[in-house]
Amino acid sequence: MIKNIAKSTFEEHDLDKDFKLLIFSNESTKTQKFERAVHNTFIQLHFSIKGKAAFLFNQGNYTFDVIDQHSIILYNPQIKLPINLEIQPQSILVSLLVSINKFHSLFSNEAAYIPFLSENNKNKKYYDDIEIKPTTLIVLQQIVNSSINSSIKNLYLKGKIYELLSLHFQGDDSNLAEYCPFLVDEQNVQKIRKAKDIVIANMAEPPSLQELANEIGLNIKKLKEGFKQIYGDTVYSFLFDYKMEHARRLLESNQLNVNEVGLKVGYSTASHFITAFKKKFGITPKKYVMSLNS
Repeated sequence: MIKNIAKSTFEEHDLDKDFKLLIFSNESTKTQKFERAVHNTFIQLHFSIKGKAAFLFNQGNYTFDVIDQHSIILYNPQIKLPINLEIQPQSILVSLLVSINKFHSLFSNEAAYIPFLSENNKNKKYYDDIEIKPTTLIVLQQIVNSSINSSIKNLYLKGKIYELLSLHFQGDDSNLAEYCPFLVDEQNVQKIRKAKDIVIANMAEPPSLQELANEIGLNIKKLKEGFKQIYGDTVYSFLFDYKMEHARRLLESNQLNVNEVGLKVGYSTASHFITAFKKKFGITPKKYVMSLNS
């Protein structure tokens, strides 16, 4: 099934009772919304190939963000997690719904590497947020750009999904998140998410860890542990990556020069911003802008 909505497309491929593939492409200038029911026997894997999307729960009071070239996993056998999605302009998202029974059958020998497959966690909710590996990103691009004849497209897509899962869950991948004990306590999850929102809102002058811990009502140890478990990174490393991505988008807009962009994300001198940008992307801001223009 393919739907076109004002420069946006949505594809849903019902590959079989255990695999469902959803592809969202929003090339418009407006945020697009999408809703779909999902049975609680399905694991949800969402991959942001480009741009940003947000998943809303509890009438929008609870949000999971998936940022550029990151993926999230959502699984809760105790309640339904319908897809209530807001996908930002110029964004592409690939979502995979896999039944837990199918997932177990695929990874039965690797259960020790995948936290929510362990015996202790099989009936617990799970959340994971990691950066998409380059090898995985290639397969995702192949899925989005496939122009295979319709008679064999489902076979092609199913093969790519197996490849995608095997790459994403490689047993030697140090990025695999551990089961998150904070998810047992929804209040702690909300506090950690509040901490993320605070540092993003104050990216130019972020609070200290102690100030942040005081504001959200957790001690520093729980703040650091919770942030690492939920976002897979330390508070300030996460903020650095966010600032660089924000700076990249500001440069792409061509509305601000390099110095102005640096100030926007908290660098008082251009040289410090240039060094940070090159550390993240391997290219100076000026050369990046030139590459866009060319």
